Amino acid sequence: MKRFFDIIISLFGLIILSPLLALTCVVIFIDDGLPVVFRQKRVGRNSKLFTIYKFRTMKKGTRSAATGELSESDEQITKSGRVLRKTSVDELLQLVNVLNGTMSIVGPRPLIPEEKEIHALRERYGVYKVRPGVTGWAQINGRDALDDETKALYDKEYVEKQSLLFDIKILLKTVAVVLKRENITEGGEGK
Repeated sequence: MKRFFDIIISLFGLIILSPLLALTCVVIFIDDGLPVVFRQKRVGRNSKLFTIYKFRTMKKGTRSAATGELSESDEQITKSGRVLRKTSVDELLQLVNVLNGTMSIVGPRPLIPEEKEIHALRERYGVYKVRPGVTGWAQINGRDALDDETKALYDKEYVEKQSLLFDIKILLKTVAVVLKRENITEGGEGK
């Protein structure tokens, strides 16, 4: 049932949002050229690596690291990238990941392989049993303001409690969090 829900929502989302996605491509191109799509390896279900798709918000040549670990991230974010990140529009391309089955609409956010500490916690808590999500329980309960242990505990709680109703609750709360722009951190500093 969850996979069916993911396919319907992602397909519908991609169709409805296609004008916004096209406009975003144009804005990124004007601001900082090609490529407009950012691809990165992330850890997915069963700890397997997959390629995540996002709109590019950082300048070309920025090193690969968790944003909170980039002390220079503030200087590396493009002008358009600031808006895309604050509105979470940069995440919309992950609907392609949902459609192709590497992600779910709701689940623990996928990490880069270099985030060793939280990976160990997720392994211990069985978090990698599920597909990573575009949004998740940890994201609506603190997002970047949470330490690794707390994030991993929220991820564990999600895995234990997951249901269609719980996913809908998380989606509705995600809209509120995005609109309020709560708990967004760039380079280790709250915005």
